Amino acid sequence: MTAVTVRARCVPLEWPIENRHHLPPGAGRPPGYADAVGSAGVSRRRVMGAGCGAVAAALAGCSGASAPARRLRFATGPEGGPYNAFGQALARAVAAYGDRGGGPPILPVTTAASVDNLRQLDEGTVDLALAMADVAEDAVLGRESFPRPVTGLTALARVYVNYTHLLVPADGQVREAGALAGRPVATGAAGSGAQVVAGRILRAAGPDAAAAAPLERPLGLAESVRALRGGEVDALFWSGGVPTAALTGLAHELPLRFLPLDGHVGPLRERYGPVYTAVTLPAGVYGLTEPVGTIGVGNYLLARDDVPRDTVEALLRVVFDRWRDLLREVTAGVRLEPRFAISTGKVPLHPGAVAYYRSVYG
Repeated sequence: MTAVTVRARCVPLEWPIENRHHLPPGAGRPPGYADAVGSAGVSRRRVMGAGCGAVAAALAGCSGASAPARRLRFATGPEGGPYNAFGQALARAVAAYGDRGGGPPILPVTTAASVDNLRQLDEGTVDLALAMADVAEDAVLGRESFPRPVTGLTALARVYVNYTHLLVPADGQVREAGALAGRPVATGAAGSGAQVVAGRILRAAGPDAAAAAPLERPLGLAESVRALRGGEVDALFWSGGVPTAALTGLAHELPLRFLPLDGHVGPLRERYGPVYTAVTLPAGVYGLTEPVGTIGVGNYLLARDDVPRDTVEALLRVVFDRWRDLLREVTAGVRLEPRFAISTGKVPLHPGAVAYYRSVYG
């Protein structure tokens, strides 16, 4: 595989909403549906009965007939980042529902992103969170960043896919991840999912134990862009939607090379499971003249298991009704469907999510 060089000229792009990580539209329950929603052990009669009660409760809670519901604290990400944009959009969407049953108000909380979010969920300082799928599975298993399994962690939906970006200056010598030994690399903010996947890629790409390890710099996206532009780092990792505005802007200023990473999908899947998939940065985005294969990682909308079931059902109705608004500032060309959303791997679905998806599929 060859790296693709990008000159400063960027071309406006419209590209299909489908990509390899999306499931095709069609009637019927999706593969894995029975396993995903059956794990809660809830009969259809009980689910449907509870679902009706949930709607009534949500409407009553918003009507003013009872005490105002407390806000749900939602761990998102850094200000200006995609997680924070999603959280702000969801808070607005829930507020817009008013007395139509959108659930309690949501208060977005600025964080360092995935690892930080899961730790806050574990501590009970937040009720909801976004996290990358690989980090969420680490939390369930008590692996790497988590010294013990995080208890009470549930999923509401897999909402979209992050694309792993690895950028270097086009006039430099680096043409593959393995050539970053001994070089300074911006790997994402401390406590972010980008830092986790970048570290795993660098370890997988390392030529041998004797080679100098890359010099990992824990920088957020804005800091990473400044560092690459100023020559303080030789490469930049980012995990996010496509296109990411900050990288589009950088591509206008600096000739860039986007390095292919899809060759590392197999080794990562062998070690960490199917949370990693092969996806493609399409031609046209960031001024690319041809597609670049890379690594995709899902993003999960998560909740503590003590969030009430009717609250989760009401929240998911908003999510699926307003998904275009929620994803507009996060990633282009994708859509949210229940078939896609229930794929949350080792993170079990919240009972309220089970009830919602069964109400969708019958």
